[in-house]
Amino acid sequence: MSGDGTAPRRLTDLTSTQVTDAVRGRTVVWPVGAVEQHGPHLPLSVDLLLAEAVADGIARELDAFTLPAQAVGARSLPQSGGGLHFPGTVHVTGGTLIDFLRETITSLVRLPMARLVVVNGHYENEPFLFEALDQVRQRGLLDGTEVFAFSWWSLVRDTWTDAEITAFPGWHAEHAGVTETSLMLHLHPDLVTGERPDHDRPPRAGVYLHPVDVDQISNRGILSSTSGSSAALGEKLLRHVLDEAVALVREGEGLLFAQARPDRRSRTGDRRDRAAERRTAQPGGDHP
Repeated sequence: MSGDGTAPRRLTDLTSTQVTDAVRGRTVVWPVGAVEQHGPHLPLSVDLLLAEAVADGIARELDAFTLPAQAVGARSLPQSGGGLHFPGTVHVTGGTLIDFLRETITSLVRLPMARLVVVNGHYENEPFLFEALDQVRQRGLLDGTEVFAFSWWSLVRDTWTDAEITAFPGWHAEHAGVTETSLMLHLHPDLVTGERPDHDRPPRAGVYLHPVDVDQISNRGILSSTSGSSAALGEKLLRHVLDEAVALVREGEGLLFAQARPDRRSRTGDRRDRAAERRTAQPGGDHP
């Protein structure tokens, strides 16, 4: 795992009298996941545990606070999560999830933090998370707060997947496949069974089918291949995601007035140099 192994600072460990001053001008990281089936070889907690691992790694490197992970997410869809034909998925409707996320973020940003980082680990959550954030923004409640919200896989560069994964099927079909299996082998090997099922006909992205033939689009809830999974690949992938996430937050590229932040302005040049060095070390070299 990344960092020195020390636990990140937990927002919930603070008292009510400490929290305001403790988070003032600081970064808070919130992992959002799901309880969802991941085939016969991975636990229901994959999306939750991976979001937590990425959030903890970011918080350690940025000396940020973390929030407890949100465990219940959007429903699993057949073409991106195997669907509800397999037992174990706990979900709410999209509208309910938007409402919950909006109200949670509304209460959270009352704290005087400089920035909020939301790490998503469940594919179907993403549009509802972004909608909730935009509703909070429209109310004027994000004025003065930087927000970075992303699914962890969105930070993986194409050069990385091209170099490390044979016949990559696309992230919509990487459900319980080589990347999630490898990350779990690295982070929680005790929760991974010995089975390594494959599915050689991953579904297309952006296609809704009804009635769906579950046996045709998946292999017991797996949408692609687990062949080639390893703890070493998972460790390499996690390091890549953390490097990209930390560089994104530190540089603030794309944000208005990013360099006006005191904690960013003081060492902008050094951070850019470090980010460039990390990207150069990745397969394919430096990329914009």
